Amino acid sequence: MLSNIRWDALSQYFPLFLKGIVTTVEITVISVLIGVILGLFAGMGRLSVHWYARLVPNLYVGFFRGTPLFVQILLIHFAVLPAIFGKTPPAMVSGIVALSLNAGAYIAEIFRAGIQSIDRGQMEAARSLGMSQGQAMFNIILPQAVRRMLPPLGNEAIMLLKDSSLLAAISLPEVTYYAKLMAGKTYLAWEPYLTIALMYLVLTLVLARLVKFLERKYGTV
Repeated sequence: MLSNIRWDALSQYFPLFLKGIVTTVEITVISVLIGVILGLFAGMGRLSVHWYARLVPNLYVGFFRGTPLFVQILLIHFAVLPAIFGKTPPAMVSGIVALSLNAGAYIAEIFRAGIQSIDRGQMEAARSLGMSQGQAMFNIILPQAVRRMLPPLGNEAIMLLKDSSLLAAISLPEVTYYAKLMAGKTYLAWEPYLTIALMYLVLTLVLARLVKFLERKYGTV
């Protein structure tokens, strides 16, 4: 098989693949960071004792967990954002918005489960020391919960990295977009798609090792 690979065509497009990988990593990092913020507030909202405080987070999580990411990307890029701004936004903007909202919905459940895993007595003890509920949550409960949430948060980051390939559907110039470009112009399949598959594999393995390191350093024993 290797003897049949068009190395000349691959070398011509490889710089574009590297450029696409940089874009993929940038989108993933930004989306994970925004998703963590969204997930934190949505997860805490879902834990509220008041039904009206739970309503919006529940609708948000239910929608983004219950519909395909591919459909969300198309809906946000071609319908939601154009309705807000009056025109179709850059694919980069739509991609980050779609991935962030999707990640936030799943991370919300991670935060909710992590917070609920902490013994309620710790909140009561913190309140008895004079802390407000907010102070107890951010100073006592969340630091412990985050340690337990590292593995699922790492898995979500890996999933988001791979799911970013769907953004090629809105012509965002990430690595899958350039692979489709090469395949369309050269009528080759093995060269572009096997190359980016290996690129994604390397990225996910590196990210998995980073998560394992963080687990050993900050996770529970």
